[in-house]
Amino acid sequence: MTDVVLVHGAWHGSWSWRRVLPLLWAAGHRVVTVTLTGLGERAHQLSPAVTLGTHVEDVVTAVRAEECTGAVLVGHSYGGVVVTGAADRLGAEVGALVYVDGVVPLPGESWSTRNPPEVQAARRAAIGRSGSLPTPPPEAFGLSGADAEWVARRQTPQPGGVYDDPVHFDLDRWLARPRTYVDCTSPALGTVEPAKELVRSQPGWEVVPLATGHDPMVSAPAELAEVLLRVAAR
Repeated sequence: MTDVVLVHGAWHGSWSWRRVLPLLWAAGHRVVTVTLTGLGERAHQLSPAVTLGTHVEDVVTAVRAEECTGAVLVGHSYGGVVVTGAADRLGAEVGALVYVDGVVPLPGESWSTRNPPEVQAARRAAIGRSGSLPTPPPEAFGLSGADAEWVARRQTPQPGGVYDDPVHFDLDRWLARPRTYVDCTSPALGTVEPAKELVRSQPGWEVVPLATGHDPMVSAPAELAEVLLRVAAR
């Protein structure tokens, strides 16, 4: 049995893993889902005071509360920045890292760093107006029909304080970890492409393409679970 810790992306919550969970449980793994402050069932905690550091602390606290050792730490989208910071804090309490179409930072970078300038400007303007980032249409993630409706009902605004907050971590220690990148290709999300370019330039990555959109836990749960089970079995 391996502990698998799932960290959702922006505008999402632990609900987004619902279709993956039974597949991981059936294989005998213990799964810890972390809902980040201000999102999902914690949307009532939305505040300009929520930062990346808050979300890193959410993950660290959850892993330690469950007394995980060598857990597979999984971050979707924005959650990639969060798990990077959390892994640095947790040391041997987590092992392999999995980025699910995730943002991959270098030390001192933030979620915003590799966004195109026009995206940065639009998101900072939205944060300036309301303190948060409004939910995008699920179609932007390659979803349609009932899947898009399911996600649209559950998405909540993203705390704006996380957008420009930098993550600090030991790069050499991070590069020494087993790292898998799930590259969602159909359709690819443009704002994640810079992270994929960084992954291709770094040593030590296992890259697994999935022919689905940015929310594979919704659109391709069996395929995503297969990747996670393979990592957990190592």
